[in-house]
Amino acid sequence: MTTSDERFRPDHPTAAQAVADALAHLILSELSPGSTLPSEADLAARYDVSRLTIREAVKLLEGRGLLAIARGRKAVVREPDGAAFADFLTSLIRYDSKGLFDLIEVRLSLEVQSATLAAKRATRAGIAAIESELQGMRDTVGIRGQAMTHEQEMGFHTHDVGFHEAVALASGNRVLGFLFEAMAQPLREGFFISRRGHEQRGHTLHDTIEAHQRIVDCIKAGNGRAAAEAMRVHLKDTERDIRVALSQLARNPPPQV
Repeated sequence: MTTSDERFRPDHPTAAQAVADALAHLILSELSPGSTLPSEADLAARYDVSRLTIREAVKLLEGRGLLAIARGRKAVVREPDGAAFADFLTSLIRYDSKGLFDLIEVRLSLEVQSATLAAKRATRAGIAAIESELQGMRDTVGIRGQAMTHEQEMGFHTHDVGFHEAVALASGNRVLGFLFEAMAQPLREGFFISRRGHEQRGHTLHDTIEAHQRIVDCIKAGNGRAAAEAMRVHLKDTERDIRVALSQLARNPPPQV
C-alpha cells in the first residue's frame, strides 16, 4: 500500500513517469548493477500498461542514470551515482513512510554538522547565497492570510531546498554539498508532506521562515553551537509535522481510484 497521498505530490505523473517510479523502486530494492530488466512484454503485463509506455519509462530511467540501453539488448542496471542516490531516496519516501523518518535522522546528522561548519567557515559569498534563498522563500509566501497558488508553493519548497543546500555548501565540505545536491528532489517531496502537518499544528510558512532566519543569524554571528541547535530544533519540528501529516492521512485515506 502506498503511504504517500496524491495530494502531497508536487506533480501528477504521466503513465510513463508512474511506471518509471515503480521500476526505479524495483531496481534499487531488488536488482544489482549489471543485471538486466525483464522483457518489455513481462513489464507491460506486470504494470498493466502498453509496451510503448514501458519503453518510455525505461528511457526516463536511462536519463536518470539508473539504466544503460544498447540497441537490440535488454536494459542493464548501472552502477549507482548521485542520480541513483536521489532516486533511491525519492522511491523510499513514496513507497514507505518510514523512509521519511530515516531521511530526517540522516538530515539531523548532516545538517547539524553543516550548520556548525558554516558558522566557522562561511564566506561572504556563502552567506549571501543562504540569505538569497531565504529571501526567495519570503517572496513566494506573499501577504499573510492569502492562500498560496500551486506555483507559489512549488517555488517556496524550491527555495527551502536551496537554503539547506546553500548552508551545506557554505560549510566548505564538498561531500556535504554533493549529498544535498543529490537530495534536492526527495527533500522537496518531503517538504510537501511536512507542510501539511505544519498547517494542522496551527503553524504557517512565516513560522518556517523565522526558523530559517534563526539559523542564518547564528551562522552570521559565527556561533557554531547556536547554529547547530537552531538547525536541530528546526528539523525536530519538521519531524513532528510529518508525524501529524501521516497520522491525519491514516485517519482519512484518499479515495481509491
